[in-house]
Amino acid sequence: MTDRTEQASAAPPHPPLAEATRVWARVALLSFGGPAGQIAVMHRIVVEERKWISEGRFLHALNFCMLLPGPEAQQLATYLGWLMHGTRGGLIAGLLFILPGVAAIMALSWLYAGVGNAGVVVALFFGIKAAVLAIVLDAVIRIAKRALTSHASISIAVLAFIGIFLFAIPFPVIVFGAGIFGFLAINGSGPVGKDNRAAETEPTLLGDEVPDHASRANSRPIIVTITWLCLWLVPVGALTMILSPGNVFSDIAFFFSKMAVVTFGGAYAVLAYVAQQAVENFGWLAPGEMLDGLGMAETTPGPLIMVLQFVGFMAAFRDPGMLSPMLAGTLGGLLTTWVTFVPCFLWIFLGAPFVETLRENRRLAAALSAITAAVVGVILNLAVWFAIHTWFAEVQPLRAMGIDTDMPVFTSANFWAIALSLIAMALVFAFRAGMLTTLAVSAAAGLCLHAVGFI
Repeated sequence: MTDRTEQASAAPPHPPLAEATRVWARVALLSFGGPAGQIAVMHRIVVEERKWISEGRFLHALNFCMLLPGPEAQQLATYLGWLMHGTRGGLIAGLLFILPGVAAIMALSWLYAGVGNAGVVVALFFGIKAAVLAIVLDAVIRIAKRALTSHASISIAVLAFIGIFLFAIPFPVIVFGAGIFGFLAINGSGPVGKDNRAAETEPTLLGDEVPDHASRANSRPIIVTITWLCLWLVPVGALTMILSPGNVFSDIAFFFSKMAVVTFGGAYAVLAYVAQQAVENFGWLAPGEMLDGLGMAETTPGPLIMVLQFVGFMAAFRDPGMLSPMLAGTLGGLLTTWVTFVPCFLWIFLGAPFVETLRENRRLAAALSAITAAVVGVILNLAVWFAIHTWFAEVQPLRAMGIDTDMPVFTSANFWAIALSLIAMALVFAFRAGMLTTLAVSAAAGLCLHAVGFI
């Protein structure tokens, strides 16, 4: 009896599951502004308000999630939910984080598909695109302030940007190269530095102990892997076998399953590639429609990568086969969401137990911090890509001396788009306007330009 009492008292405390569920629902409803804003919301509620976990533990989890393919904010919520309440807590936190976005993006996709070519809707999204550029740039700065805390981390970010923007080096090469460099060279002096370690000494509910369920999970990785691989890949395999080659649903299942494996760095890091494939290879979207979808994702709660649901919706809507276009679009959007997010739970439930038990390993922390620094450069690349494709109607390839990039045709500049982007940037950086305010003003400006006949 005494041994059991001592074991129970030694177990790390955690908030009641019902209370945690209410908190994760609150986080989900407040999760606007892309990964930077969502991470900030989680940090404020979980670390500062509730004091459930420490600053250092939060950043350790964040750095691990930055290493994974998929949306880092949703995976961070899943990780923290798992940390406090095991698999059940991870499922609750992860699912609640995406459900509001699923519903909102689906409703907006129906609206877009129904009246997307109307002048008013075009003008509305014209304004939203300008705000998206300012929000992406703000995300670069906010993440950079947290991640670039040494000369080495700044150098990694700069080299990552040059590598991906000028030389089209694949993101996996960049992220693993940064991780190896951090592991071998930084030795714990990166973003997880003395301030974060000092925060570990502040009293938190969970404390520093490794939860019992983390140790137990290490003993059953095969069960976890088989369970989540079946949930993920059985539907993909069934669609591939049942439907004919080239069917839009099998293409959606296979393409976005591949994205779930190879797209590192979260939504900001993968959207340029997805946009290119959806527009040029599959013909699912027109060039400007990816930014329209991103504007939807920015105006709704949930992960920014929910824009992929819009891509899947439009793909099936335009190639419905025997189904009605709206039904096909709905199924295509839900299929995209399934194959995008089920792997996220696999990565967390399989990897988090090992990462948590290695939390004190300084070389691992340095590697994760270096990866976060590289992601800053990749996000900056996305901001530049969005600016080029929003401000200019035409781009031309530049291929010389190893350079592989696209440059704008300056004579095709859209001065109204540039002007609205500058206004949005002024709202964000000079007037400290919130994201929703910036989006509302930009959308209203687009409608006004349409009303007077400029767009």
